[in-house]
Amino acid sequence: MAEDTPTQPPPARTKDEIALELMKFVAVTTGYGKGAPAAGFGGKSSRSAEDYAEALLELFERCRAVVNK
Repeated sequence: MAEDTPTQPPPARTKDEIALELMKFVAVTTGYGKGAPAAGFGGKSSRSAEDYAEALLELFERCRAVVNK
Protein backbone atom coordinates (compact mmCIF):
# COMPACT_ATOMS: atom_id res chain seq x y z
CA MET A 1 0.00 0.00 0.00
CA ALA A 2 1.25 3.39 -0.92
CA GLU A 3 1.32 5.95 1.81
CA ASP A 4 0.01 9.42 1.08
CA THR A 5 2.84 11.46 2.51
CA PRO A 6 3.25 15.00 1.36
CA THR A 7 6.37 15.40 -0.74
CA GLN A 8 8.41 18.49 -0.21
CA PRO A 9 9.95 20.22 -3.18
CA PRO A 10 13.72 20.06 -3.36
CA PRO A 11 15.51 23.03 -1.83
CA ALA A 12 16.04 25.96 -4.16
CA ARG A 13 19.39 25.92 -5.89
CA THR A 14 21.49 28.96 -6.53
CA LYS A 15 22.59 29.94 -10.01
CA ASP A 16 26.18 29.10 -9.04
CA GLU A 17 25.15 25.56 -8.08
CA ILE A 18 23.39 25.13 -11.40
CA ALA A 19 26.43 26.50 -13.26
CA LEU A 20 28.68 24.09 -11.34
CA GLU A 21 26.50 21.12 -12.28
CA LEU A 22 26.55 22.23 -15.91
CA MET A 23 30.33 22.63 -15.80
CA LYS A 24 30.78 19.15 -14.32
CA PHE A 25 28.52 17.64 -16.98
CA VAL A 26 30.38 19.32 -19.84
CA ALA A 27 33.82 18.53 -18.39
CA VAL A 28 33.05 14.85 -17.78
CA THR A 29 31.29 14.17 -21.06
CA THR A 30 33.78 16.00 -23.28
CA GLY A 31 37.06 15.68 -21.39
CA TYR A 32 37.25 19.49 -21.43
CA GLY A 33 40.63 20.88 -20.45
CA LYS A 34 42.51 17.58 -20.46
CA GLY A 35 44.17 18.16 -23.80
CA ALA A 36 44.42 15.81 -26.72
CA PRO A 37 44.72 12.12 -25.87
CA ALA A 38 48.08 10.58 -26.65
CA ALA A 39 48.45 7.19 -28.31
CA GLY A 40 50.03 4.39 -26.34
CA PHE A 41 50.72 3.97 -22.67
CA GLY A 42 52.24 6.28 -20.13
CA GLY A 43 53.91 9.49 -21.01
CA LYS A 44 53.30 12.82 -19.42
CA SER A 45 49.99 14.52 -20.04
CA SER A 46 50.11 17.43 -22.41
CA ARG A 47 48.72 19.85 -19.79
CA SER A 48 49.91 20.58 -16.30
CA ALA A 49 47.57 20.51 -13.32
CA GLU A 50 47.57 24.31 -13.27
CA ASP A 51 46.54 24.46 -16.93
CA TYR A 52 43.76 21.95 -16.31
CA ALA A 53 42.49 23.90 -13.28
CA GLU A 54 42.57 27.13 -15.28
CA ALA A 55 40.58 25.51 -18.08
CA LEU A 56 37.96 24.29 -15.60
CA LEU A 57 37.68 27.73 -14.00
CA GLU A 58 37.23 29.28 -17.43
CA LEU A 59 34.51 26.72 -18.21
CA PHE A 60 32.77 27.51 -14.91
CA GLU A 61 32.77 31.24 -15.73
CA ARG A 62 31.28 30.48 -19.15
CA CYS A 63 28.60 28.32 -17.53
CA ARG A 64 27.79 31.09 -15.02
CA ALA A 65 27.36 33.54 -17.88
CA VAL A 66 24.92 31.18 -19.61
CA VAL A 67 22.92 30.50 -16.45
CA ASN A 68 22.73 34.21 -15.56
CA LYS A 69 21.24 35.17 -18.96
